[in-house]
This record gives sequence, C-alpha cells and structure tokens, in this order.
Amino acid sequence: MTLTIGQLAERAGVATSAIRFYEEKGLVHSTRTTGNQRRYEQSTLRRVAFIRAAQAVGLSLEEVSDALATLPDNRTPTKSDWHRISKDWRPRLDQQIRRIELLRARLDGCIGCGCLSMKSCWLSNPDDVAGERGGKGAVLLEP
Repeated sequence: MTLTIGQLAERAGVATSAIRFYEEKGLVHSTRTTGNQRRYEQSTLRRVAFIRAAQAVGLSLEEVSDALATLPDNRTPTKSDWHRISKDWRPRLDQQIRRIELLRARLDGCIGCGCLSMKSCWLSNPDDVAGERGGKGAVLLEP
C-alpha cells in the first residue's frame, strides 16, 4: 500500500511542504502516478520519524542526510541502524548538552544579579572583542 503526500503528512504529523522539502533534499523518496502525483511507501513514515527525532535533539538536516546515506538502497532505518547511528551521534549530542548546561549556569548567574547591564554583564560584547577572535555566533557561550 502506498500513501499520498497528504496521507503521509497527516500520519507523520508534518506539513506537506515539509515532505516536499525532505524529498527535495533526498531524505525521502516517492514514485509518481500516471497523473504525476506522488506516492510514498508506508516505510517512509519511519524515515520521517527518524528525521523528526534527529531534528528534535538539534541535529541538522545535513547530519540526518549523512546518516541516511549510510543505509543501502535508501531503505528505512532498522533498530540496529538506529543503534549504530545514534552511537555515532553521541559525541555531537554530548557537546550540545555541555553547551546548554554552560548557558544555563551562566544565565542563572546573570538572572540572579538582576543588573542586565550592557556595561558590566559578561554576556555583553563591548567593542566587539569576540569578533577579534574570529568566531561567529554566540562564541561567549562555547564551553
């Protein structure tokens, strides 16, 4: 049995535009009817769940794509695939957890003082000193 894009989107809990985007990025695949309508195998539900689970923990679509590319013939991840892939992602997630914990610890200190002063708060970046380090983004929040 195959699913229309609307059926897949409804069952997966995403917008049809997300399904089209995932297909454009090569994360999911469809076949076309003679009327050029997309049809998806039911196993695509598992691929979409895989994508959404990875995104929910902060992984990029590039990381998801790289992981799915390790599967033969674009098949759906199995339990053993998920185990292997999630183990590969563990260092990346551990780093993200450290950043979030650091942010939480530093924000607690800032909120605790109540000053919110752009002159003395450690979160501020007077004279763009962080820019001199060549960093991009919230470099002051790096562990």
